[in-house]
Amino acid sequence: MTTPIEGFSKLTKDEKIDWLVTNYTQDQESAKKLLKRYWNTDTVVQKLHDEFIENTISNYYLPLGIAPNFLINDTLYAIPMAIEESSVVAAASKAAKFWLNRGGFKTTILGTEKIGQVHFIFKGDVEKLNNFFAQVKPKLISDTSAITKNMNKRGGGISNIILLDKTSKLENYYQLHCTFETLDAMGANFINSCIEQFATTFKEEAQNHNVFSEIEKDIEIVMSILSNYVPNCLVRAEVSCPVSELSTDVEKSNAFAKKMIQAVNIAKVEPHRAVTHNKGIMNGVDAVILATGNDFRAVEAGVHAYAARNESYTSLTDASIENGVFKFWIELPLALGTVGGLTSLHPLVKLALEILNKPSAKELMQIVAVAGLAQNFAAVRSLVTTGIQQGHMKMHLMNILNQLGATTEEKTTLTNHFKNNAATHSAVVAAFENLRKE
Repeated sequence: MTTPIEGFSKLTKDEKIDWLVTNYTQDQESAKKLLKRYWNTDTVVQKLHDEFIENTISNYYLPLGIAPNFLINDTLYAIPMAIEESSVVAAASKAAKFWLNRGGFKTTILGTEKIGQVHFIFKGDVEKLNNFFAQVKPKLISDTSAITKNMNKRGGGISNIILLDKTSKLENYYQLHCTFETLDAMGANFINSCIEQFATTFKEEAQNHNVFSEIEKDIEIVMSILSNYVPNCLVRAEVSCPVSELSTDVEKSNAFAKKMIQAVNIAKVEPHRAVTHNKGIMNGVDAVILATGNDFRAVEAGVHAYAARNESYTSLTDASIENGVFKFWIELPLALGTVGGLTSLHPLVKLALEILNKPSAKELMQIVAVAGLAQNFAAVRSLVTTGIQQGHMKMHLMNILNQLGATTEEKTTLTNHFKNNAATHSAVVAAFENLRKE
């Protein structure tokens, strides 16, 4: 039985691997070779990767693809996407090509406000607390001047601080709800530094506030942390064209447009469908966020909270027909950055941002929203026409053939075969076995 280890983080990378394969793998040499096979041969690059996180033993690769032909606000983009799922890049590219000659994608920034909160317990008179907050608010801001100096120079900083009474939800619970503008930085470290200083000042000033009783002076700061729910850091992306331009066949165009709207409406009222509908959106969103070194977990959490903001989980996209024009759009809360963090460290992230013409945070918000909208359009379009499996399984074909150990020649033969045949897993296995027999 394996025993706990002390001081694992202090071991060298080779020592960590030796301990790991000895205690947790059956074929130690094979495991060790596999881990080292994914090391970068450039020692400088590898050292950089080693220092991104703790206890690094190897690199974990994801394919980096390009979805070209995205016309966004009359500018043509090739969008980098890092993702492991078959058909995502192909679907995005197909949607981009579809809308390229139909006006492309249009985007609007609806807001860039980010949020941090100081959560605290106060046992006392709420009127006294309100009066105290009004007095102390200027000092909360002034005490962060060393933190906000550079951000203020660039035009960002603290937008506002308000006191919220949350006692109806939890006994004696209040919060300082703080809003920020962080420009091209995602701003997590900046926001957390500010609100931790707010908490320190707030507690210290309360202890010296003469109007408070001794109990009231003893404010309990529970925690100070930014929020990844940013409903006012919002971007809208949309496409539109006359219904008649959706297909060369007018009758098919009308039927397609109506069916698209029905599919979106189902995702609006049926959470089981909405979750999968929105997961398809996040295929595009996450892939671009990963490629540009941003935090996809934060975005996922915030986006799904936004989808449930009206107490029922619903579609993030909308569709309509107005005066013969088909419209398809999305609004997403996205707190992104193009400076700081991995954006200035990871070589491929820097290249991805260069490919995107070195966007500002606002521009990246727009690009990411477009990727999500394109992905959703492609998925829903497939669902209401050919079905999702036809395209997905053909893109998944190579994964199946690799699992089966197909040779290059066998892959070519079977790829040609499945151009005109349904590429289900069982059909691919059967075709492969027949080819081997022949």
